Amino acid sequence: MPKNKGRGGKNYRRGKNENLTKRQLETKEDGQDYAQVIKLLGNGRLICVCLGDSKQRLGHIRGKMRRKVWIQNGDIVLVALREFQDEKCDVVYKYFPEEIKQLKNLKEIPENLEEGGGDNLGDNVVFVNKEESSSSDSDLSDSDSDDSSDSEPKQAQKQQPQKPQPQKAQAPAKDNKEKITKKDIDDI
Repeated sequence: MPKNKGRGGKNYRRGKNENLTKRQLETKEDGQDYAQVIKLLGNGRLICVCLGDSKQRLGHIRGKMRRKVWIQNGDIVLVALREFQDEKCDVVYKYFPEEIKQLKNLKEIPENLEEGGGDNLGDNVVFVNKEESSSSDSDLSDSDSDDSSDSEPKQAQKQQPQKPQPQKAQAPAKDNKEKITKKDIDDI
C-alpha cells in the first residue's frame, strides 16, 4: 500500500491556516457602509443593520465569499449599498476581531458596539409564565416595601394550589365492535 504523503486531505485542499498573513485594513468608500449581522436567512442571505444610517437591510453574500468566509450573527461586515434598491445590500468584506478594534480606534464604528457570535444577542431575554407573572409582580412590590418583616408569611403567599392534571382520553374498548355507516358519518 502506498504511503500517505500529507497531500489530498480536507485540510490540505482548504489551505489550512492560510490566513496567517496580516491583511490590510479596508475602510468604507462611497456607496459602502459598515453593518452588523442580525440574522442569517440561508441561501447566502442575511439581515443586517447598517451602522451609518441605522437601517435594517437584506444582505446578500457575494459568490467569492460564499464557501470561504463564514459569517455568523453579530459579525461586523462591510456592505455595498444598492442605488436602485435601498432595502438591499451586498456583503463585500468580513472583519476579524483585531480589525474591529482598529476600526474602533480610528472611530469608524461606535465604541459601544458588541461584536462576536450570536451567543450574546439574546442574553437579556427572560421568559415568564402568564400565571406566575401576576403573582411575582405583586410579590416584588410587597418585598420592596417590607424588607424587615418575617419571610414565613411571604413563603405561604407564594405557594399556590396545584392545578388538577388533565385526564388522558381513554381508548375505546376493543369488545365494542360497532360498525360505522355512512349515515352516522353524515350525522356527525
